[in-house]
Amino acid sequence: MAVNTNNNTTCWNRLPIFVFFTHLRNVFKWDPLGSEILQIAFPAALALAADPVASLIDTVFIGHLGSIELAAVGVSIAIFNQASKITIYPLVSITTSFVAEEETEAKIGTQDCVAEKQDELSKTNGAKELVSKDDGLRELEEGSPIEFKQTTVAKKLDEEKVGNGKRHIPSASTALVLGAILGLLQTICLIFGADTLLGIMGVKSGSPMLTPAHKYLTLRSLGAPAVLLSLAMQGVFRGLKDTKTPLYATVAADGANIILDPIFIFACRMGVSGAAIAHVLSQYLMAFILLWRLAKQVDLLPPSLKDLQFGRFLKNGFYLFTRVIAVTFCVTLAASLAARLGATQMAAFQICLQVWLTSSLLADGLAIAGQAILACAFAEKDYEKATAAASRVLQMGLILGMGLSVVVGVGLQFGDRVFTTDVSVLHYISIGVPFVAATQPINSLSFVFDGVNFGASDFAYSAYSMVLVAAGSVTSLFLLSRSHGFVGIWIALTIYMGLRTFAGIWRMGTGTGPWRFLRNTSQY
Repeated sequence: MAVNTNNNTTCWNRLPIFVFFTHLRNVFKWDPLGSEILQIAFPAALALAADPVASLIDTVFIGHLGSIELAAVGVSIAIFNQASKITIYPLVSITTSFVAEEETEAKIGTQDCVAEKQDELSKTNGAKELVSKDDGLRELEEGSPIEFKQTTVAKKLDEEKVGNGKRHIPSASTALVLGAILGLLQTICLIFGADTLLGIMGVKSGSPMLTPAHKYLTLRSLGAPAVLLSLAMQGVFRGLKDTKTPLYATVAADGANIILDPIFIFACRMGVSGAAIAHVLSQYLMAFILLWRLAKQVDLLPPSLKDLQFGRFLKNGFYLFTRVIAVTFCVTLAASLAARLGATQMAAFQICLQVWLTSSLLADGLAIAGQAILACAFAEKDYEKATAAASRVLQMGLILGMGLSVVVGVGLQFGDRVFTTDVSVLHYISIGVPFVAATQPINSLSFVFDGVNFGASDFAYSAYSMVLVAAGSVTSLFLLSRSHGFVGIWIALTIYMGLRTFAGIWRMGTGTGPWRFLRNTSQY
C-alpha cells in the first residue's frame, strides 16, 4: 500500500510525535488499509467482548441471589482472571506476532523460490524438458520457451513442506503445548490454593463471602485447561489474520453459557456452583470448536520436537510475564481493597469493573488488527505501511473511546437496576459511573498501544515501562483508598490507565526502539 509521506518528512525528522496526527482525514476512509484493519478488528472485538458480556450475564443472574453471592463471585473472578492472564496473556501475544511473522516470511520465501525457479528455467531455453500433458509426456522442441505460472509453483512448494497440504507453523504447535501445560498447572494451583488466595483478597475465615467464593473458584478452575488452550488457538488464528473463526466459537460457547446459567443456578438450585459449572462447560465447547477448525488448516503435530520453539517463546515470554503481572496486579489489588470495604462496596465495584472492562475491551479488536498488520509489515521491512497502520489504529481507538464514554455513561446511569435492586449497591454504582465513562478514551488508547508495541516485537519496553506504571499505580491505590475509600480506588485506576497510555505515547513519540526509523524517513 502506498502512502504519501513527502509532506510530513520534515516534521517527522524533527518530532516523531507528529506520526499520531498523520493522515487524520483518512481515519474513516475505506481504503485497503482501513478495510484490512476493520476486517480483522470487528470480528476480534465482538469475540473479545462476548466473554465479558457472558460474565455480565453471570453477574445479572448471580446478583439476584444476593449481594453476598455477587461480591463472592466478584472476588473469585478477579483471582481466576489474574491467574489466567499471568499464564496465557504472554503466550497469546507472542503467538500472534510469531505466527504473523512466520506466515509473512514463508510467503516471501515462496516468492523468492518462484523467482529463482523462473530465472533458472529461463536460462535453460533451448534445452530439452519433459512436461506432463493429458497424462502423457512430450518432449519440448529445442529452442522452445518454458513457461511457469507463479501460483502453480507456489502451490507445489507449499505441498512439499507438508504432505497433507496443511501449513506447518512451528509457533502454533509450541503455543498449544504450552497452553495445555499451563492450563493443568493453573487448575492444580487454584484448587489447592483457593483458601490462601481468597484470604489474600480479603475474604478471611468467618466472612459470609468465603463459602460461595470457594465453591465458585474451585469449580471454575476445572475449566482452566480449556480456557488456556482456547486462548492459545485464538492467538494462532489472529496471527493468520482470521478473527472470524474465534468469533463463531466464542458466540457458540457464550450462547451455551447463557442457556445453562438459569438452568443450573435456579432450576437445579445450584446457586453460584451452577454458574461456575455452566461457564466451565461452555469453555470446553469453545476449545473443541477451535481445535477442530485449526486442525483443518495447520499441521498441529510438528515433524520433530526440535521444531518446537520453546527457547524463543520463553525469552520473550519472560518480558510479557513480568508485564502482565504488573498490569493485572493493579486491578486485582483494586478488587481486594474494595472487598475490604465490605460486601456492598465490593458488589458495586464488581458491576462497575465488569462494565469498565467489557466496554474497554472493544478497543482490543483494533489492537489485534494493529498487531497482526504491524508484525507482517516489520517482517517485510515495509516501514511505510507500519507507520500508516499504527497511526490509523490509534486514531480509530481514540474515536472509539470517545463514543464509548457516552454509551457507557448513559447506559449504566439508567440501566444499573438490571444488575441489582439493592439500594445501597445502586448508590455506590452511581458514584463509580463517572469514572467508568470518563476513562474510556484513555483505556482504548492504552489497549491499542499494547497491540502496536507487540506488533513491533517491542516486548522488553512493554515490560519495563509497565513495571514503572504499576509502581506508581499501586502507591496511589493504597494512599487514595485509605483517604477516599471507594472513590479513591477509582481515582487510582484512572491514574493507572493514564500512565499506561503515556508510556505508549512516549515510545513512538520519541522515535526510539523499533520506531527509530521515524527519525529518518529515507529508510522507507
